[in-house]
Amino acid sequence: MFLAALFMGIMAASPGESQLPSLSGATAWLNTQPLAAADLRGKVVLFEFWTYTCINWRRTLPYVNAWAEKYKQQGLVVIGVHTPEFSFEKEIDNVRWAIKDMKIGFPVAMDNNYAVWRAFDNNYWPALYFVDAKGRIRYHHFGEGSYDESEKVIQQLLTESGVKSVSGDLAPVEATGSEAAADWNNLQSPENFLGYDRTQNFVSPGAKADKPRLYSYPSRLQLNDWALSGNWTLGKEGNVSNESNGKLRYRFHARDVNLIMGLAKPGTGIRFRVLIDGMPPGDAHGVDIDSEGNGTVTEQRMYQLIRQSYPIQDHDFEIEFMAPGAEVFDFTFG
Repeated sequence: MFLAALFMGIMAASPGESQLPSLSGATAWLNTQPLAAADLRGKVVLFEFWTYTCINWRRTLPYVNAWAEKYKQQGLVVIGVHTPEFSFEKEIDNVRWAIKDMKIGFPVAMDNNYAVWRAFDNNYWPALYFVDAKGRIRYHHFGEGSYDESEKVIQQLLTESGVKSVSGDLAPVEATGSEAAADWNNLQSPENFLGYDRTQNFVSPGAKADKPRLYSYPSRLQLNDWALSGNWTLGKEGNVSNESNGKLRYRFHARDVNLIMGLAKPGTGIRFRVLIDGMPPGDAHGVDIDSEGNGTVTEQRMYQLIRQSYPIQDHDFEIEFMAPGAEVFDFTFG
């Protein structure tokens, strides 16, 4: 997810204390009536750019939620700007589902045309912009991390706005499941998009775009190689399994394996099974499967499939779909 997947992020003051740009490019608003920059004058505002399948943003969300709750009575306004990375993230019902599932109570601007993104001259998910009561962007932070510094900025801007007795204590945060911090010291597998437009290290022979084709595994995968088995259609954003028992294998080195996937057509769900080195994951299963590796793909979203214990080593991950119609988009690791 741009910079955030590469390193922990950057906190910096904004040169020239630029003014808050227009929000008129938002295509819809959720959790609120439409907001304009003028509506926010006199308030300290935190803008956070996100897209709901982004693992880097998911690991930031517990902190943003905690700040929104802790400082709302002192005047902090948090606004999420949902700028989609995948086409299905433009669907307002998908974003509504994510807001409910992730317990997001603050206002969200749908930015399907990237108008607000461009107005901020933004390039990253996640990105935080801190706006003072005079409507000036005073600080920004790109990527994960620096949570203590970010909260201190909120406290500083609230104090400057005239709020009395702003506590210097930090909001308690307990990040679990998909939202727990990555194990950066053992992370040797970068994000990999699976659609042909951006993928890397696809090693099944005879790749053909936008046409159904039988694929097979090579004899062995190198680290961060991936391959398909069965009848698949390779698409620009994602790949669709056309028959039952379509499989995908990935050689990875990380504590966590996350896969963005969904149904190619609306339906009730498709069962799948995950193996590590040919065996059920047991205690290494993620929140979206059981110890035998069983799960069901329903919503178009990120699924946490593996969270293994130490020591972290190279492993072969495999997922098999029990019915046709599953679509896979992107692997992220943690």
